[in-house]
Amino acid sequence: MANHKSSKKRIRQTATKRAHNRLFHKTARNAVKALRTTTEKSAAEALLPKVTSMLDKLAKHNIMHKNKAANLKSAIQLHVNAL
Repeated sequence: MANHKSSKKRIRQTATKRAHNRLFHKTARNAVKALRTTTEKSAAEALLPKVTSMLDKLAKHNIMHKNKAANLKSAIQLHVNAL
């Protein structure tokens, strides 16, 4: 366990940040899954900009790697186009 005041603070900050990052990452994963399971083209097209924006924000804040976000965006765009 940490002995220094700054170490204790760092542990608290890390725990808070981790919870925040996990929430947003999980929310984006659920949104991607919802888009992939959508079979209606109009619903998928309405959902696509929101999911794309979500992935871009995660990549921007280093919650998700930028290449992973790009791959997911490409895959969901192909799915929507195929509908």
